[in-house]
Amino acid sequence: MNVSRQSHLFKAADISLAYLLLRIVVGVNYFNHGFTRLGNIPGFAASMVESMDGAWMPDGLVRLTAYFVSPVELIFGLFLILGLFTRLSLVAIFILMVILMYGVTVVQNWGAASSQLIYNIVLFILLAGLGYNRFSVDTFWAGRKRKFTS
Repeated sequence: MNVSRQSHLFKAADISLAYLLLRIVVGVNYFNHGFTRLGNIPGFAASMVESMDGAWMPDGLVRLTAYFVSPVELIFGLFLILGLFTRLSLVAIFILMVILMYGVTVVQNWGAASSQLIYNIVLFILLAGLGYNRFSVDTFWAGRKRKFTS
């Protein structure tokens, strides 16, 4: 049986399609996290302060951080959906996740930490696989830029 080795490998087009779908799913998740809380950021901030009760961090610092969470999720989630500023968006969300991870581990909320680790693994996959971000506004703009500069 002469089966081509190529048939056993992932095809770049399939990986690019999978990357697109994963990027959109993650973008929708972050966008909706931000969007659903946008109308009640003060309430979200109050719940974050309450969840950090007993931690060494001052309430003001927790509250200030909480005010940035929803807009960051909303903006960079939308960018991920579109594939716009994809690398920047992934790095920004990763930084947000570092901050959130720090908070949940300070109060020993290991359930939330476990969930956030899964988010971070997916963010890692997206950032490491950025070369497969073929179906995106970023790639479209890069192609147009090359066309105009050559």
